[in-house]
Amino acid sequence: MSTVSSLINTDIMAKQHFFLKLNPPRASFTIDMTNDERLVMQHHVSYWKPYVENGTVLVLGPVLDPKGGFGIAVIGVDDEMQLETLIANDPANGLNSYEIYPMRVSSKFIENVS
Repeated sequence: MSTVSSLINTDIMAKQHFFLKLNPPRASFTIDMTNDERLVMQHHVSYWKPYVENGTVLVLGPVLDPKGGFGIAVIGVDDEMQLETLIANDPANGLNSYEIYPMRVSSKFIENVS
């Protein structure tokens, strides 16, 4: 394993990972949100973009469930306080609600993570 890969894998392994589900206020939200709600969701996307870019967020996006769309993310944080801060500062938190699940990460890009 290269030194860079080793450093990346060590950093990822040291992280705590969580699956986040962002539940909208109603099942029809993705098709009938108001202009104010749309603005909040645009700020939500902008808020998470730097965390996607720096690798804190491993995957992020909407799920197009015919019963009602929702958002998901898989994130890696140093501790639960960092997780709580990220969620508390999300502009969509309050309009939407979060479900949070701890998880173990497995990926072809991450070696030896259990």
